[in-house]
Amino acid sequence: MQHSVGVPLPPPQGPGHGSGWAPRIPGAPQAHGAHQTPHGAHQTQGPQPAQGSHQPPGASGPPGPPPPPGQHPIPGQHPGPSHAPAQEHGHGPVPPPAEVTGHVQLPPGGPVPVPAVRPADSGTGTATLAVLLIGPAGAGKTTVARHWASSRRVPTAHISLDDVREWVCAGFADPQSGWNDHSEAQYRLARRTCGFAARNFLANGISCILDDAVFPDRPVVGLGGWKRHVGPGLLPVVLLPGLEIVLERNAERSGNRRLADEEVAGIHGRMAGWYGSGLPIIDNSKYDVETTARVLDDVLARALASPPSW
Repeated sequence: MQHSVGVPLPPPQGPGHGSGWAPRIPGAPQAHGAHQTPHGAHQTQGPQPAQGSHQPPGASGPPGPPPPPGQHPIPGQHPGPSHAPAQEHGHGPVPPPAEVTGHVQLPPGGPVPVPAVRPADSGTGTATLAVLLIGPAGAGKTTVARHWASSRRVPTAHISLDDVREWVCAGFADPQSGWNDHSEAQYRLARRTCGFAARNFLANGISCILDDAVFPDRPVVGLGGWKRHVGPGLLPVVLLPGLEIVLERNAERSGNRRLADEEVAGIHGRMAGWYGSGLPIIDNSKYDVETTARVLDDVLARALASPPSW
């Protein structure tokens, strides 16, 4: 039997040791080595026996039945059956001390403060920050976010909305089958789950980057929703290559992540509304993944040095 780290083992069982871990069975014989009260030792005064009952002088506890004819009670000893638990040597179970497992306490949840300012010429450095990478399907959000997270010098997590959304295996609401209340509810649930995970990472000193196709014409459930889920320190950046690049990359996708060309074009057109919004926009049409991640880090460093108002 294994015990948690720091919890003492139970006392040994055997002759001369009281187990302290097994319940006392009424009527069972007393364990070997149990403590006996010496004859004549002081005992606490118990309730007075009822009239007509037999109880030896000096005995404590409830009265027992009278002794059979010809048998006299032993002074200081209860004449009835031994069903009171005997006091035993040894110790009972020792409660484990608090906080012995070394686990990390999860934060209660709440807004994430704005990260400390870092020099712009050193990139984001060792800053703990939360990033939201926005872009249409086929913009390369997931690939760039994963590369940026893995190339930092400090612990950084990548939280993909699509990955979390696809945790639903039975009853998955595929938007390709038509956008409805069911798919909308699953997207909201996935965003809240990602936001909760981001707060936990940040509270334990781990940066995080999330990716989502956030539309500028839906501020309440878009950027505003992410700020509510993560906190005011969230840094949004838009990844928006040209339409032809998005269509080309979308054609290379498979499964439910590949969309129809008409839908991709419609999403890309709605994303153009981010121009003039104040958010930094990266056109990665001619950048590879490594270059895009480096540009993203520079944009975030400037945002840390001079936080924009969005």
